[in-house]
Amino acid sequence: MITVAILFAVTLLSAAASPVTLTLERAFPSNHGVELNELKALDSFRHRSRFLQSTNYVVDFPVKGSFDTTKAGLYFTKVNLGTPPREFYVQIDTGSDVLWVSCASCNGCPQTSGLQIQLNYFDPRSSSTSSLISCSDQRCKNGVQSSDSSCSGQNNQCTYVFQYGDGSGTSGYYVSDLMHFASISEESLLSNSSAHVVFGCSNQQTGDLTKSDRAIDGIFGFGQQGMSVISQLSSQGIAPRVFSHCLKGDSSGGGLLVLGEIVEPNIVYSPLVPSQPHYNLNLLSISVNGQIVPIDSAIFATSNNRGTIIDSGTTLAYIAEEAYTPFINALTAAIPQSVHTVLSTGNQCYLITTSGLDVFPQVSLNFAGGASLVLGQQDYLIKQNYIGDGSVWCIGFQKIVGQDVTILGDLVLKDKIFVYDLASQRIGWANYDCSWSVNVSASTGKGRSEFVNTGELSGSTSLRVGSHELSIKRRGVFALFMHITLICCFVFL
Repeated sequence: MITVAILFAVTLLSAAASPVTLTLERAFPSNHGVELNELKALDSFRHRSRFLQSTNYVVDFPVKGSFDTTKAGLYFTKVNLGTPPREFYVQIDTGSDVLWVSCASCNGCPQTSGLQIQLNYFDPRSSSTSSLISCSDQRCKNGVQSSDSSCSGQNNQCTYVFQYGDGSGTSGYYVSDLMHFASISEESLLSNSSAHVVFGCSNQQTGDLTKSDRAIDGIFGFGQQGMSVISQLSSQGIAPRVFSHCLKGDSSGGGLLVLGEIVEPNIVYSPLVPSQPHYNLNLLSISVNGQIVPIDSAIFATSNNRGTIIDSGTTLAYIAEEAYTPFINALTAAIPQSVHTVLSTGNQCYLITTSGLDVFPQVSLNFAGGASLVLGQQDYLIKQNYIGDGSVWCIGFQKIVGQDVTILGDLVLKDKIFVYDLASQRIGWANYDCSWSVNVSASTGKGRSEFVNTGELSGSTSLRVGSHELSIKRRGVFALFMHITLICCFVFL
């Protein structure tokens, strides 16, 4: 037990005014002994109040799925929506903005999934916190400006129609409801949080979205427009305006997805091309074994129908048509003549026997800002089949006939940390084993948070939620990072 001594008066001296005396009241009576835990609770309340006024939270989403096209060929996560909350499995897609899920009235939505997951359907009438978004809602008007929404004059309902590059599509209407998630503050406080977000309620699907082999409940768009969840949570002060992922490339799949900045010393950054609807970067050149491939850099320049896009919703990688042949020729020229080249369904492939993949060169994609994305053999090759004692490996980079757009999908993104720093308008990456733990920082538009619990300048706290163990470590007075260890990527919070 301790007692607290407080001065009753403070005299303020000023050169331009007479001394002023301020009377200070005691927080506790002078004859009242104060337990240490009471003082700690008071400090904790003050610190939490300060947290609620700033964006100092990390939101963690579990990751499932894999790059392996024989198993999934996509990465997805789980979101909890509505009251009472229901679970929905949605594809992680940095190439679109909107979160949408299948709704009870959906036409063409698959009933079962080959991914061994239970499909669900959102019903706004079954959620006590759900409300429809009208055309007069400012959020709908913002979506119209970014082509993410439209309005029906008949019922004043905010709607959407999306067409994807593979020919599939979905349409529906917007609702607002609670999203439930696990958040971690910089005080190492782990809590179950919720926030109102606007998302799509799909009542029609076409194309590959109707197939059951890889069916999921919807798509989680992580674009930077106003209708994206990352923008909505950031504007509410719940999550920082930065998110990161690390997708495991082996057959077990899984990985990490956080609203926060993964901190890794080897990360290099390249600035985003401004005023673009997607995550466009300035690709300057391509190197094979350190030699620049003779490709006109103007082919990669961003314009209405050109540019380089980072898209986790794409499985393979696509290179501008004019750059495809020089790139393939440079790869083939760097491979020993003992490796036989073959064509498989129009793709450039190679028959590998005992030599292994080490005979293939290293490829570097060189971006603005001096940042290079270094690709190992399995970042651009895909095992196709077997011929005798050998295996056939094909170039995973494809060309889109008649287009000069370059799209970097999961083939390139896997086994790397990717940080989408929207506040600073840049994307960073580093090669990484995504089964390892990572350091995550809650950042704001003003830079990395500097909040410190002055009573705990060192040490660590271990918390467990479901199958995830979150070890949050402080590293110094003015820098606090969150150490998140994923025990299992296939079991969800």
